[in-house]
Amino acid sequence: MLVYFRRTLLIACAAILAMEVLSPAAAAAPSGNRGREYYEQRGDVIWEVPNKEKVIALTFDDGPDPQETTHILDLLKQYDAKATFFVVGKQVEKYPEVARREVAEGHELGNHTYDHAYFNRGSSAETIANQLRRTQEAIFKATGKRSYLFRPPGGFYSDRMIETSKKEGYLVVMWSWHQDTRDWNRPGVGKIVKKVLGNARNGDIVLMHDHVEGKSQTIDALKKILPELKKRGFRFVTVSELTRYNIP
Repeated sequence: MLVYFRRTLLIACAAILAMEVLSPAAAAAPSGNRGREYYEQRGDVIWEVPNKEKVIALTFDDGPDPQETTHILDLLKQYDAKATFFVVGKQVEKYPEVARREVAEGHELGNHTYDHAYFNRGSSAETIANQLRRTQEAIFKATGKRSYLFRPPGGFYSDRMIETSKKEGYLVVMWSWHQDTRDWNRPGVGKIVKKVLGNARNGDIVLMHDHVEGKSQTIDALKKILPELKKRGFRFVTVSELTRYNIP
């Protein structure tokens, strides 16, 4: 995900250490053998919000980035689309003006830890809380707004992480398993487009990135995704707005 790390190696190592990677599109099971259904029923974590309305939430992780995020914001504005950016605290501190623009244009910011930390089973509540607080401080300093959504890097989660996030005032947000574009791995513009358009459903949460290692393919993919989804009648909303829709 971040340029600071080689994703493949990190995710493999984290999976070995944590053994809690969520399912097909993301990673598997949390500690305590409690899966997605358990947390969804409790309202602790959301992956998507199925409903009767043609709404979809585009989300972007790992920014802000002065080039990639800026191009994405231009495209979102062109198609009257709102999105949720799960930001890294260090990046917000480096590029506060980009974070301010995100908020000023009606998008929302979510917490993605201060330095893209992977929380495995051994991560303490203190470590998790510190990551959340530092990022919250960076967001507030840059924008004057606070974040109430949290997405753990890599999708790694545990009882401790979820309980700590709740105590800190966050809703944990994952993504639709059928909408993991894996754009960070640069699979090709066509594959990113096919993943989103071929699987688009009401209430989806789409996972993309606005800060990747190497040249981003996400921007070119969005040039095809945004107009086509709009043509199909979809409205692009933030995750917070999406959560207000009732499941039929």
